[in-house]
Amino acid sequence: MVATIRYEDIVKVPKALLHDHLDGGLRPATIVDLAAEVGHELPTTDPEALGRWFVDAADSGSLERYLETFAHTVSVMQTPPALRRVARECALDLAADGVVYAEVRFAPEQHLEQDLSLDEVVEAVLAGFAEGTAQAVEAGLTIRVGTLLTAMRHAARSQEIAELAVRHRDAGVVGFDIAGAEAGFPPTRHLDAFEYLQRENFHFTIHAGEAFGLPSIWQAIQWCGADRLGHGVRIIDDIAPDGALGRLAAYVRDKRIPLELCPSSNVQTGAVASIADHPIGLLRDLRFRATVNTDNRLMSGTSMSQEMALLVETFGYGWKELQWFTINAMKSAFIPFDERLRIIDEVIKPAYAKLLA
Repeated sequence: MVATIRYEDIVKVPKALLHDHLDGGLRPATIVDLAAEVGHELPTTDPEALGRWFVDAADSGSLERYLETFAHTVSVMQTPPALRRVARECALDLAADGVVYAEVRFAPEQHLEQDLSLDEVVEAVLAGFAEGTAQAVEAGLTIRVGTLLTAMRHAARSQEIAELAVRHRDAGVVGFDIAGAEAGFPPTRHLDAFEYLQRENFHFTIHAGEAFGLPSIWQAIQWCGADRLGHGVRIIDDIAPDGALGRLAAYVRDKRIPLELCPSSNVQTGAVASIADHPIGLLRDLRFRATVNTDNRLMSGTSMSQEMALLVETFGYGWKELQWFTINAMKSAFIPFDERLRIIDEVIKPAYAKLLA
């Protein structure tokens, strides 16, 4: 079965993406253009070489070192035109890769160096996504983009960003997130924001269980009430070699809490040793709500099609398994149930049915 799945066919099949960072997916050529406009110094101005630099710099085995690469992307995303361009190109690139639904996240507080307000930052990004979506439709492609607003866990603006997200919920913001280095910055520091979001009936995910272990996952779920786990790969620490589940792992599986797994990124940051060692295979076998994601397409030199191709190559998956991951993601999206169901029934299942036939 593996031999019958070609990469070009994976590109064409509908995909759903829940964990993708806007500032981690810029086109290298765009970074070069925008850096020249603002006078930001780059490691190189050759787009192809710059793309390789990002992957090499991120491929350190350290989450902290991985995060340092964002200094270059964030620095060129400080004006409305730059934010619109990056968001527009993001939507187009995802659509070209066969992604029919994507939730793309970014931290508004990191784009204020040119005195923009938080609302102006969000409005520019939403405008860019709308432009990119419209251009994709003109090109015969279909994509629905939902935006997640991220608060940095080492900062103290989570309540402000949570209120910002709710303020723009009817304009395209579908959820909230906290991100950044986990160690030393537990999600419980942001309880006020999470309690506010719950009172507002708003969705949120939390980066947890990536570089830090089970306590981070436990706090994200039991203290903060996360709807999904950003990464959550360290849940494997609560699963015995024979597959027996500890109490936390059992709770995550039984409650169908989605895991936003990012295989290539997890290898880069040292969360797992290799794709072959990634617990996504075991988590699928144990029927966790596992999903496949890109995290940062630039830093990982990846795409949704590339992530799926790696799983096909490593675990011998066929179209049945790829459909399972895709439907899991679509079920777990932060848009209304009827919209999720329509994409599953009218877009995803018909496309896979042809391949499975």
